[in-house]
Amino acid sequence: MLGASSRLIISGQLPCYTARLQRWLAFRQLSPLQRRGVTSVPCFVQRPQLPRTCSAQLRPFQPSASLDRRGRKTLAPVQAIKSAEEKEQDFLRNEKDLKQKVEERMREVYESIDKMVQGSDGASILSVAHRPEASRQLYDRMSKAVAACQQGLIERDVEVRLMLLAALSGEHILFIGPPGTAKSELGRRLSRLYNGPFFERLLTRFSVPEELFGPLSMQALEEDRYVRQTEGYLPTGSVAFIDEIFKANSAILNTLLTILNERLFDNGTERITVPLICLVGASNELPESEELDALYDRFLVRREVKQVSAAGLYDLLRTADTSPNAAPTASDGTEAGAAQPGVPSTSGAPPAQTALVTRDDFINIRLRAAQEVTVPDTVLDVVADLREMLQTTMEPPVYVSDRRLVKAIALLKVSAYTNGRREVSIEDCLLLQHLMWQTPKEADRIQEWLIAQLAAATELKQCRALLKSLFSRAIKAPQMDDRAVIGMADEATELRKVLADKLANVRAAAAGNMPALTQHLWLGKVDAEAAATTLAPKLRKSQTEVSNLLSEAVSLEVCLQRKEQAVAMATLLPERWREFISQG
Repeated sequence: MLGASSRLIISGQLPCYTARLQRWLAFRQLSPLQRRGVTSVPCFVQRPQLPRTCSAQLRPFQPSASLDRRGRKTLAPVQAIKSAEEKEQDFLRNEKDLKQKVEERMREVYESIDKMVQGSDGASILSVAHRPEASRQLYDRMSKAVAACQQGLIERDVEVRLMLLAALSGEHILFIGPPGTAKSELGRRLSRLYNGPFFERLLTRFSVPEELFGPLSMQALEEDRYVRQTEGYLPTGSVAFIDEIFKANSAILNTLLTILNERLFDNGTERITVPLICLVGASNELPESEELDALYDRFLVRREVKQVSAAGLYDLLRTADTSPNAAPTASDGTEAGAAQPGVPSTSGAPPAQTALVTRDDFINIRLRAAQEVTVPDTVLDVVADLREMLQTTMEPPVYVSDRRLVKAIALLKVSAYTNGRREVSIEDCLLLQHLMWQTPKEADRIQEWLIAQLAAATELKQCRALLKSLFSRAIKAPQMDDRAVIGMADEATELRKVLADKLANVRAAAAGNMPALTQHLWLGKVDAEAAATTLAPKLRKSQTEVSNLLSEAVSLEVCLQRKEQAVAMATLLPERWREFISQG
């Protein structure tokens, strides 16, 4: 037999219980998103307590005032469905609007990247052609000076560039190599770039101080004064070339050290300032005595000069009918070594008629580079790591003095300034291969290490870590104040700019164009091409990854600027959201 409650349900005399069943069926038909709007779910675990006499005490169902199990008023099923549908529509509209905003921002970013990779005139905007006018003019002048010094020389591109960079930095350069490799000619050509006195001397074991610093004044000796006649000697020269410099004896050495480092010369009781811009030293061999270590350390830039290779031998032989002492000419055809009346020359190599580089250039470039160019932490890390590698990993260890490190940073600043930049780049660090070695065989090891560091700088570990950290904090943005959210949005903007620059460089490399290397003023063509060849495959491989990270950074930037909820970020960045959830 049927129970009393079953008979009442069948007969329709239990409208309350029937309504709850209808509500349950309606709730089961809702989508998961629509169920969020329903704050009360019908439950049949506890049946309503029916009195023995039901007909008089049953109340009709009121949809607008239904109660949950705790007696709280809830929305009726129809109202809950309508509210859930409205929320779903609002969410979908907001999601669509957010995606459109991200797409618009991405189009703007890629348009700027296209302009960076390829300018309107067909040149990369990362190249010198798109730098400020003053920087471009300085770059052109230095390029002409390099070309003038290179004229008629075979396979001396790196030597010329390093020599001029050392002079602009106020440093000295040492050429080590066998006789007959144009070491003397390189020193003479530097003096012909500007109007100034030049001093040249070949040292032997028997050289005396008078050969470098001038003879004693007989008239001064009669007056009991120990004074030298320095006119026309090293203390009055602007550019000097000293061959076989390591044959200097102790009588010459101490005075020479003071001139090289402090630019001072003690002439009797008077200390005079030496106008020396750069001293070019040459030697057929490395110093063997420890007393020459201090002199060796005074030469910041060092270069091994080798014989002309088999590939360049025919070009060398074709120049046999050309005078080896022919002066370089400027780009307009003017002879850069033409004599000028009234200007003294202490070496027989007359100064330039139209100076390609003036004395003011040597002074002002160095001062402006020190004041205007900054050194990022990435470059400082490379310099510090290189010193650590040389002193702990190399066998035997290579000693690098503190003075050499400080002067190396100053030279990198000059390199960046003359290339039209106001910040030292990681590409400038390739010059360190000519600054840090003690023996020539160590130069190749340093070059390989620097190229590896340059390749590591293109990796995205740091960018990935920054994006992960920023996403973790952005999820909690709704609970933060506006100031904190704005700060995170600024972080996302900076990260987006960094990734956009990386993508521009990667795309330029994929197109076979790396202006940061190929148009570097002080990197030789061989060194630049070797670095570009090594880096290009790695940059092309990372192009897809950079694009994905850039898309994520733009999405996060837009969400933070719009102060979106976590659900919006999870929708745009599902991979980041899953990673965030999995890591708690």
